[in-house]
Amino acid sequence: MAELHSHDHCTQDHCATPSPTPVGGHDDCCGHDHGSGEFNLRRELIPIAIAAVLLAIGLVFHEALHNTPWAVAEYAVLLPAYLISGWGVLTTAGRNILRGRIFDENFLMTIATLGAIAIHEIPEAVAVMLFFQVGELFQGYSVGRSRRSIKALLAVQPDTANLKVGGDIRQVTPDTVTVGDLILVRPGEKVPLDGEVLEGTSLVNTSALTGESVPRRVAPGEPVLAGMINQSRSLTVRVSKPFTESSIAKILDLVENASSKKADTEKFITRFARYYTPVVVFLSLAVAILPPLLIAGASQAEWAYRALVLLVISCPCGLVISIPLGYFGGVGGAARRGILVKGSTYLDTLAQVKTVVFDKTGTLTQGNFRVTDVVTHNGLNSAQLLELAAQAESQSNHPVAQSIRQAYGQTIDESKIQDYEEIPGYGIRARVNGQIVLAGSDRLLHREAIPHDVCVVEGTVAHLAVDGEYSGRILIADELKTDAAAAIRALHDQGVATAMLTGDSQSVADRIARQLGLDQYRAELLPEDKVTALEEFLHRARQTNGKVAFVGDGINDAPVIARADVGIAMGGLGSDAAIETADVVIMTDAPSKVAEAIQIAHRTRRIVWQNIWFAMGVKALFIALGAIGVATLWEAVFADVGVALLAILNAGRIFRQR
Repeated sequence: MAELHSHDHCTQDHCATPSPTPVGGHDDCCGHDHGSGEFNLRRELIPIAIAAVLLAIGLVFHEALHNTPWAVAEYAVLLPAYLISGWGVLTTAGRNILRGRIFDENFLMTIATLGAIAIHEIPEAVAVMLFFQVGELFQGYSVGRSRRSIKALLAVQPDTANLKVGGDIRQVTPDTVTVGDLILVRPGEKVPLDGEVLEGTSLVNTSALTGESVPRRVAPGEPVLAGMINQSRSLTVRVSKPFTESSIAKILDLVENASSKKADTEKFITRFARYYTPVVVFLSLAVAILPPLLIAGASQAEWAYRALVLLVISCPCGLVISIPLGYFGGVGGAARRGILVKGSTYLDTLAQVKTVVFDKTGTLTQGNFRVTDVVTHNGLNSAQLLELAAQAESQSNHPVAQSIRQAYGQTIDESKIQDYEEIPGYGIRARVNGQIVLAGSDRLLHREAIPHDVCVVEGTVAHLAVDGEYSGRILIADELKTDAAAAIRALHDQGVATAMLTGDSQSVADRIARQLGLDQYRAELLPEDKVTALEEFLHRARQTNGKVAFVGDGINDAPVIARADVGIAMGGLGSDAAIETADVVIMTDAPSKVAEAIQIAHRTRRIVWQNIWFAMGVKALFIALGAIGVATLWEAVFADVGVALLAILNAGRIFRQR
């Protein structure tokens, strides 16, 4: 069907093809990198299991091992366990010291456990390191499949160009083509460079690039952009820009810059340790040095022992474990509900989201077309008008024509259709059962001087006229997802504002926004315009200490997803590019899961802070008891283990919640 709705549906002139930008992982506090590769559970379990077995041997046979000459057997069993379980912490502490970062949790755990060894409490030192590694195992398992390089975007970038040289066609790489060269783009191929159509008329698919829901028609004299997919006929294109300046190259750079702007949410324990660790270290030194100087009869050895006990008690093992365990519950609970969160940081950020910005096509809508309304005139009923339209559209491969034929749902007798003619930019003329049927845009009616009652209609429309008289119109729309309205209501109930960014026309966007009850929308946006619009939302959100999430599914959404505080991709049907760039992936393609993800994030954050305050309270109590010599080392270990176990149970509430 010749560009049936060329003026009724907004088209865009730029594409968005992001670049393969590596998305780095983060080093956790013991030196693991959970973001750069796959988490290997067996590999992580082996050293923990070995250290646990050695610790068990050391505890069960402690007296026998300790009574060997110079306690050689005890050292032989427990020191390997200590090094196996604590090597990551020890090496990270060493690296941080060389970088000038002395007072962090790694340093405190290192001197605390070495202090335990110095007072010959080796099992406690091993237990501290082992419990910490178990916490890291939980965290690593929950986010092990984290962010990778955006490899899928390479598939969008055209690999070859068909260069016309005289009468020959040569297949070359796009970066070797110069401005002014002629290239041939066959049906099904990607347009490799920006240029102008010289020969041929075709439909090009821009949905993955602009987010536009209807393929656009291009004809001689019109521009095409790198990354568009030619659908129907061969095109001869004169190249207007070198590959390095093409739309693809610009968007590659856009994604790289957007990724670099992504704010890193620093973990609470690291911020806390900046103050906690120096205070504990100097407090321990004060306990060791000041009492013998100020208290008559105070024993230097006794207070040095208390200082080391205090240092061991102060080790933030339970606190450090409680945080990843809490996030493990949140990440695991979200995964059970079809929401993949790529790291605990994004749960924290989700809990601070005050604005959710949606893409339209494929996110709030199904991404396919259906007939939504049939308006009749001149005595025809809806079934008759739909039948006429389906017959007139029978030879067209346009998505709108396909939606009309699908709505008709019956076999079309091709013998009844004669004199089929495409009128480029207007629509179709055909003889159906001896009647002249026109199907097309409002411009077609004006061109043929056919009186009609309405010119401006929301959305995509096919007007029909029979033998020079207006017969009605068929409205075609991208169907809303069944839970889209519920998703917006759920977000509003949580106090979250909603907005929509789309490349679609103003009328379509306005209708969708009113149907769903969105707070704001921006229409007819190019990919770079979406980033600019999102920057405005980000600026306003930061004035109120809020965060902005963007939800999308197309390749064109990758730069915006990367720029948002939290990027959310529709994973079931969304593009690989959007999924790889996103921080959160909705595996069921249901927009209602966005509100659910935010709800899980809020619950996770509450439980994490419960764990933090409980761990800090218990720690403060035993620090006080240890300083006055009441608490023994193993009582402190038991308290620390108890905190960790309670943190596990508390975090499990998130995972078990229905």
